Amino acid sequence: MDYAEESLKLHYKWKGKIETSCRVPLETRADLSLAYTPGVAAPCLEIQKDVEKSYELTRRGNTVAVVTDGSAVLGLGDIGPEAGMPVMEGKCALFKAFAGIDAIPICIRSKSIDDIVNTVRLIAGSFGGINLEDIAAPRCFEVERRLKKCCGIPVFHDDQHGTAVVALSALINALKLTGRKLSGVRIVVNGAGAAGTAITKMLLDAGAQNVIMCDRAGALYKGKDGMTDSQSEMALVTNLGKETGALSDVIKGADVFIGVSAPRCVTPEMVKSMNRAPVVFAMANPEPEIMPEDALKAGAAVVGTGRSDFPNQINNVLAFPGIFRGALDVRADDINSGMQIAAAKAIAAYIPENELSPENIIPGALDKNVTAAVAKAVAEAAFATNAARINRKGV
Repeated sequence: MDYAEESLKLHYKWKGKIETSCRVPLETRADLSLAYTPGVAAPCLEIQKDVEKSYELTRRGNTVAVVTDGSAVLGLGDIGPEAGMPVMEGKCALFKAFAGIDAIPICIRSKSIDDIVNTVRLIAGSFGGINLEDIAAPRCFEVERRLKKCCGIPVFHDDQHGTAVVALSALINALKLTGRKLSGVRIVVNGAGAAGTAITKMLLDAGAQNVIMCDRAGALYKGKDGMTDSQSEMALVTNLGKETGALSDVIKGADVFIGVSAPRCVTPEMVKSMNRAPVVFAMANPEPEIMPEDALKAGAAVVGTGRSDFPNQINNVLAFPGIFRGALDVRADDINSGMQIAAAKAIAAYIPENELSPENIIPGALDKNVTAAVAKAVAEAAFATNAARINRKGV
């Protein structure tokens, strides 16, 4: 099938992938008086007295804003907010299909950090959470940081943290298969943008001790010229040996390669230079850093990609529906590192150890039962980290 051609035809037919539906009867004058005026004044006044009642008397507690500026849409780049709308609608459809969450696309006509933050801040009272989507680095880091401070509800940049959660879950199981521990492996992350930075931070939070990040100019290290502020920050906690050189230099002897970068930037010779039975996650889309068959022929023990036509698809849909479901269920004010690591462990544990294999380290992207497992783990982690704003009885 030509997916691009067929998808375009269907989008003309669908005229949108989401819609609003009514949850209440509106057939009689009494129905109207209860759902709207005059009866609606009563819940309005309750919320005026206590804004937290908005979670109980409106749909706010089950509604997420999917926010973009259209600057980093899929592999298409800066195509603008309106052009990003089909992706945002798709994300909203996934929220509904996998987690029963109502999601609304918010496509902002500005790349100004101040504009984006102020827009979201002003509408945050209508939502239970904010999912940032397809906002280019490094702007996305500051947008998320500022929104976390001012919104009072969970703010989650899925391109960063969703990717990191699923990558960690896949790595947990790949390391089980290859007889390694996270604390003892040498990891090279290629790509120092939003996803690469978030993956590296999560690996460190989860216990990794030897991670080297690379960008187009090679390994990042403390004091290197030409780094962005976020790269300089990461250089303080990675590559503690201050190794220099290109990706082909620092990948030598590595146990794990994680790519969120560019197609065909890893050769079979580079895989051969890694430690025995290495793990290779080539996640660039649509063309990975190295094709799976080439990595396997070169000696890789486990290979994952971002594509659905190869085994071990590292796909964010395994993470974000359950993460938001768990966060919304306990009315969390944040989706913190502990909650994200809990999500990763839940995804990894979904596959019984006796069913793990080099072609089966992560659940299928369409397995909706993963959502419930992730939501439960995230909710428990929210209680444990004091991020939940209701108690276990829902009060």
